[in-house]
Amino acid sequence: MTEQISTSTDVTEQVPEVPGSGTTARVALSPQASELLVQLTDVHGPLMFHQSGGCCDGSAPMCYPDGEFKIGGQDVHLGDLDVEGLEKSIGFYMSASQFEYWKHTHLTVDVVKGRGSGFSVEAPEGVRFIIRSRLFTDEEYRALESA
Repeated sequence: MTEQISTSTDVTEQVPEVPGSGTTARVALSPQASELLVQLTDVHGPLMFHQSGGCCDGSAPMCYPDGEFKIGGQDVHLGDLDVEGLEKSIGFYMSASQFEYWKHTHLTVDVVKGRGSGFSVEAPEGVRFIIRSRLFTDEEYRALESA
């Protein structure tokens, strides 16, 4: 990877975002996450993200080959992530119960050194995806709600 990967797991740390990487204002990508997703797509094919509210790495986004994780009626589609160099956008989903807690929050998918647990495709690379977050401003939230 050409970009430096952080070791900081401070989820409130603000990181640069790839402009236009998210199709909605709810979710975007850091440059490091974008670069890793290109590499992972070369290995696994099209990808998707799901974030649950469960235990263990429940607050970490899990990346799967597209379609390998069953999306159901209790999942919210937050948007699609456009990655330069990939033909297909990467869908980002969250369990409805987790979304209720995070609906006021802008999410940035980033990557840090260290292994997470679970079945996320980046685990063998010695890195893991992490969510960096900030609260929406009142104006941003009103715009999302009216869209």
